[in-house]
Amino acid sequence: MNTLPATITTAQRRTLRAQAHALDPVVSISQKGLTETVLKEIDRSLTAHQLIKIRVYATEREQREALLVELCGALGAALVQHIGHLLVVWRENPAVVEVAAPAKPASHRARPKLTKKAAAAKTDKVARSRKITLGKPRRPTRT
Repeated sequence: MNTLPATITTAQRRTLRAQAHALDPVVSISQKGLTETVLKEIDRSLTAHQLIKIRVYATEREQREALLVELCGALGAALVQHIGHLLVVWRENPAVVEVAAPAKPASHRARPKLTKKAAAAKTDKVARSRKITLGKPRRPTRT
């Protein structure tokens, strides 16, 4: 199981932190620490989800950091965030194919906005160009 820990860029870390914000902890590490069964469960969760939160109970900050280094080294995962007793860990799963996000439409700022006056003038032109039929009066025009 010993593999090299994954490395991520700052931009990737920022994106992953934003995605992890809504996640709940999937695995808990308690008094017994990082046992083989806990490692297997974390490995299984990383394979399924790629990004997970882990809750660590009853340890000091230095112990959590050592635990994190051991965990990332053993599973080839990258640390995304460490806040208090929560650890966010990510590992790329090549078997999972990411669905490409749809291309963003052109920014709404790119299109010129019509003012109320221009929009009214545009509708007036359309109203004036319509044929007058009996029974349907034409929309009044501004003069």
